[in-house]
Amino acid sequence: MPNRTIAAVEAGGTKFILALADEAGTLLERSRIDTAAPDVTLPAAVRFFAEASARHGRIVAFGIGSFGPIETDPRSPDYGRFKPNPKPGWAGASFAEAFAGFDAPIVLDTDVNAAALGEWLHGAGQGCETVAYTTVGTGIGSGILRGGEPVGGFAPPETGHIPVPHDRGEDDFDGVCPFHGDCLEGLASGPAIAARWGAQLASGQEGYEQRVGLIARYLASLATTLILLHTPDRLIFGGGVMKAPGLLDALRRETEARVAGYVTHPRLDPGLRTYIAAPDLGDEAGIRGAIALGRRA
Repeated sequence: MPNRTIAAVEAGGTKFILALADEAGTLLERSRIDTAAPDVTLPAAVRFFAEASARHGRIVAFGIGSFGPIETDPRSPDYGRFKPNPKPGWAGASFAEAFAGFDAPIVLDTDVNAAALGEWLHGAGQGCETVAYTTVGTGIGSGILRGGEPVGGFAPPETGHIPVPHDRGEDDFDGVCPFHGDCLEGLASGPAIAARWGAQLASGQEGYEQRVGLIARYLASLATTLILLHTPDRLIFGGGVMKAPGLLDALRRETEARVAGYVTHPRLDPGLRTYIAAPDLGDEAGIRGAIALGRRA
């Protein structure tokens, strides 16, 4: 029988990670391309998969974890199509149309759900019934899994756009979200940090601890909301912003203070040092989850 392969895409706001795996999920080949306009990025992805599948075997399924908003309901005729979007030019672009020439089924979910699945299967979410994975980078979003399946309604949760307490006496920054201004993403994402201070968080900056404390307080509003709404077995916080030294520990302290002992459980260890975790897979969580999505097809 000819070799059969799984194509996987982790589509982020700044980069696409493309991978080809065998049916057991073993990685065969991968590539990285910058996220440009869809008429540039999607044809580049098609070329990679066409060339890689010629070397390794016919693609029998696609697994895609993508930034959004994007239609994730497989019953919709617009499945895989981007909705009105803060990423210029991407509204209306479609993975289903781009990859139609491969004649292979597509299983698509949000990038954070894919990363949550990767961590649930292979990383910090192992052994958890319910896990919430949040990425803090170009955007902010959360994937919530229960038993390995995403929790949501008619669309995935948009936790990056929750309103958060904004003390303009302490932080007079208006926010960068084109829809809401000072929602969580508008105040604490990578672009928000760069717009407010002219650079990303980096130790040695003047006022670094105060900057970390401010971002941690905004993110703790989300962490507390996730605990109160979903009582997950673990919160995982990843993404480029979370690599800032001291931010994860500050987030733990701020979240514990906000919960204030109201929710008690052995999972919520003192200091939340195991409850709020960094991703074990690091930057590999998303593509590992996308491969798993493709295998489900």
